[in-house]
Amino acid sequence: MSDNAVPAAITKQNETPRGNASGFVQYFKHDFLSGLLVFLIALPLCLGISLACGYPPIAGIFTAIIGSILTTFISNSELTIKGPAAGLIVIAIGCIEDFGGDGMTGGWTDADFTAYQAALAVGVAAAVIQILFGLFRGGILGEFFPISAVHGMLAAIGVIIIIKQFPVALGVSAGGEPLEMLREIPHYIAEANPAIAAIGMTSILIMFLWPLAGQKVGLLKKIPSPMIVLLVTVPMGLMFDLLHEHSYTLQGHQYQLGEQYLVKMPERVFGMFDDVTTPDFTALAQGKAWKWVMMFFIIGSLESLLSAKAIDLLDPWKRKTNMNRDLVAVGIGNLCASMVGGLPMISEIVRSKANIDNGARTRFADMWHGIFLLACVAMIPMVLHEIPLAALAGMLVYTGYRLAHPAEFVHVWRIGKEQLAIFVTTLIVVLATDLLIGVAAGILLKLIIHVANGVPLKSLFKPFIEVQEIDDNTSLIVAKESAVFSNWIPFRRQIEQIGLIQKRNLIIDVSDTKLVDHSVMEKLEEMERDFQQEGLQFHIRGLSQMKPLAASPQSARKGGLSTMRRVTVVADHDLESRLVDRFVELGATGYTSTPCSGAGRHRLRCGDRPSESQVRIEVVVTPETGDDVLRYLRTDVFPNHSVAVWCEDVDVVRRDHFDSSITAAVCATPV
Repeated sequence: MSDNAVPAAITKQNETPRGNASGFVQYFKHDFLSGLLVFLIALPLCLGISLACGYPPIAGIFTAIIGSILTTFISNSELTIKGPAAGLIVIAIGCIEDFGGDGMTGGWTDADFTAYQAALAVGVAAAVIQILFGLFRGGILGEFFPISAVHGMLAAIGVIIIIKQFPVALGVSAGGEPLEMLREIPHYIAEANPAIAAIGMTSILIMFLWPLAGQKVGLLKKIPSPMIVLLVTVPMGLMFDLLHEHSYTLQGHQYQLGEQYLVKMPERVFGMFDDVTTPDFTALAQGKAWKWVMMFFIIGSLESLLSAKAIDLLDPWKRKTNMNRDLVAVGIGNLCASMVGGLPMISEIVRSKANIDNGARTRFADMWHGIFLLACVAMIPMVLHEIPLAALAGMLVYTGYRLAHPAEFVHVWRIGKEQLAIFVTTLIVVLATDLLIGVAAGILLKLIIHVANGVPLKSLFKPFIEVQEIDDNTSLIVAKESAVFSNWIPFRRQIEQIGLIQKRNLIIDVSDTKLVDHSVMEKLEEMERDFQQEGLQFHIRGLSQMKPLAASPQSARKGGLSTMRRVTVVADHDLESRLVDRFVELGATGYTSTPCSGAGRHRLRCGDRPSESQVRIEVVVTPETGDDVLRYLRTDVFPNHSVAVWCEDVDVVRRDHFDSSITAAVCATPV
């Protein structure tokens, strides 16, 4: 058995790993090793994210060290890794630029330093709000935002990261709004510094190809791709002699090389402490500062909460994070980091997932990764100075691609066309304006779609529910009007209060609602898992009577008639059993068979008598099953038999009477 495997003995509930004193000793080997491996991933990413934010590179290290060591003893999240994240790059660089910095595009200037100190003050103010929000149980904030708008925001962040970092990977100085820079990409390519571009493109290729190599050779999967990038690109930088100022000529063009293309780090052991920077709180007197305070608070808190929830689902022991406590921990970490010159932090999803894959058991893995960062930056900053900026930019281009992966568009489209509209709208508006306006546009469009789908205005923000007692252990919550993202928080509180707090089984009846949206469909799935972990039953009633807006099980459900497909076949009587059996295999839940007589075009043309041994078979099925039935008829029946087939869309009152997947689920559910 590998170290990463979860031993059967400790999967028992009474032996679930905990981040306490005994857990520190018992799981030391697993947590120490995972912390080391996460450190190898975090080191280059912290440097790259910090530079992309317009902060000094050491700022990202400050954040990761403080976040990992401090929050370990405050949050109860066992497997999340705290530190700077790519998702906050857009806010951080926007704040720096708004206060007069240029993200060090033209080198580190007094204007950059002033903007940096102002951004630190903004970070302190946002951290205080985070702490207060967590203390007053505001961790439920993450439940409000519609999922498609959040994913659209993250995809937009990914696109912006790619646009902003691609010129850096080419060795070109560039700045401006994302859409402006997008138009300038051909110019950046034409102006690229070939030596620096070779490093940047090598970094990008490794980041994209190394995971594919890991799929072929299992041993390679253990080595993080950012570390491979450093092992390849640092020697390339030394080969190009980036430590010394010089020029070279290629095809008649002269290019400059030097330390400006390397990470700026302290020049001596423990020199990191010379770079501690304090905030300039006078910046908070400017009105624009509070826009960025709210951006850091809302987006940072939302990303952190969503990441923590996602890691809870991946936790092999299914431990649950107290979101309010975790938000307080992140807020305290942000407060301390901003006071000494660090970036904002969140619970970071990629490093947290790597932490799980590396076999971590408790929160002390996060602490060890911070200790390794501290030791590395304190003891060997001169070595880190040899890392090319283009290599870090290449890593961030890949990170941006992961956030805006094409598969995300396909996934959202499968959930529903209306979800894709919300996703794309959020993405485009974020690119054209900023994050808050983009998310607001996505939310507004979702509300408009809800009203268009029949949701009464009075129920957009207030759930109409009735609670009934079924027996001593079970309650029924009947939802009226709608169950949508904007009224989910009070709805969820009722579910938690009656079910999880009072330890009662719950039945949620949504049959009287006009709409159950995609966000609530996912939230109900999460609640079902929460109830299962507590040994309670959680059933949802009425979804089968509603019309799904797409084929996905997580798509929104609309009340009213459901559109199905009626397929009618007239064939010789001896084909009846064969056709009926095949239709049922394909998903038909029933059929009607009627003996009939008649003549088709061929018989009428030839003057033959009508056939007396025919049968008319009719099935009502889902559109997907209807397509399967028609495909079967075209390929297996038409070539060898004379049959007549027609189909039409029909509206039915109870979809569950005609959907085999729902029927199977109903039959499998104990009464």
